[in-house]
Amino acid sequence: MLAKTLYGFEPLLAKELRNLGAGNVSEGVRNVSFDGDSGFMYKANLCLRTALKIYKPIKKFKVFNEKQFYSQLYEIEWSEFFSSDKSFAIDTTMNSEVFNNSMYVSQRAKDALVDKFRAVERQRPNVNTHNPDIQINIHIYNNDCTVSLDSSGSSLHQRGYRIATNIAPINEVLAAGLLLFSGWDGRTDFLDPMCGSGTLLIEAAMIACNIPANINRSSFAFQNWNDFDEVLYQKIVEASLNKTREFHHKIIGYDKAPSAVRKAQENAANANLLEYMTIEHKDFFKTSKPSEGLLHMVFNPPYGERLDIDMQDFYSKIGDTLKQHYPGTQAWLITANLDALKHVGLRPSRKIKVFNGQLESRLVKYEMYEGSKKRKNL
Repeated sequence: MLAKTLYGFEPLLAKELRNLGAGNVSEGVRNVSFDGDSGFMYKANLCLRTALKIYKPIKKFKVFNEKQFYSQLYEIEWSEFFSSDKSFAIDTTMNSEVFNNSMYVSQRAKDALVDKFRAVERQRPNVNTHNPDIQINIHIYNNDCTVSLDSSGSSLHQRGYRIATNIAPINEVLAAGLLLFSGWDGRTDFLDPMCGSGTLLIEAAMIACNIPANINRSSFAFQNWNDFDEVLYQKIVEASLNKTREFHHKIIGYDKAPSAVRKAQENAANANLLEYMTIEHKDFFKTSKPSEGLLHMVFNPPYGERLDIDMQDFYSKIGDTLKQHYPGTQAWLITANLDALKHVGLRPSRKIKVFNGQLESRLVKYEMYEGSKKRKNL
């Protein structure tokens, strides 16, 4: 099978897959391939935090022309995988000299599939590009074509808990990956000082409690396949929930917009995680560290893309607040405004290249020591 992910998240996803028990794990570019049975495919969709899609390849072949492509698609016994009363959609990604229009390739694949159903069952499934029961992916690279069933359906970043969003909400898979890159493991207090609609808070709580990432989703595409095993799926859900753990620290969120605080509280409640959190209407620049001991901070400050602020002043205030009021803190932030980072006035101990949508960004770490760093090393 193949799990899709964001650029730079391949090592995180590979580690997740190995921890779940996948075999033959191999990193690609924005994807990780692995071996597993149907039960593992259910578990991967349910539990993986950094996967966007899980594809199950059903046929691989060389493609040299349109006629041969059609015949290869026609040869697939489609009715083994789903019934004609299900709707479907075909998505094509390609880098090939054989074809130059992905929509045309999808159209020809659709023709082959529909013609085969008509020949075998005397009736055909309908196309539904907005909310199909069955999603089929075609990937063509040079002359190599892979036809896969998309076991996820809608992207796995759509966790199912986020009903209210703020300006520029962070993708849930991106949020989970940033937390994993930061080393968040639920063993300290956690703070997002600019929490927006609460995505980082919720993903942090799910990691801390080992809650399956997609437990709040209403459905996956594999549930519409002919071979879907409801009993096995429910056993996997129960087994995954039995691996949750208690969390004995605090998860705290601040935002200076009252509307954002309300949305974060709504989303946390929808994820059944509000009991673990304190979400307050506060301006980070007027706060200080809320507790003794180590503090783990991850946040997504404005970049100036969609929120109009004075970047130089804003980012210098971030540095000043961390220096003066947050000793004993590991502070991580993501920004696509690489010039703004220069105004923080702190030397990052780590920089990781990531993408927030199309925006090349950096996840940076600032270590704020209790007293001086020199004294800490004595």
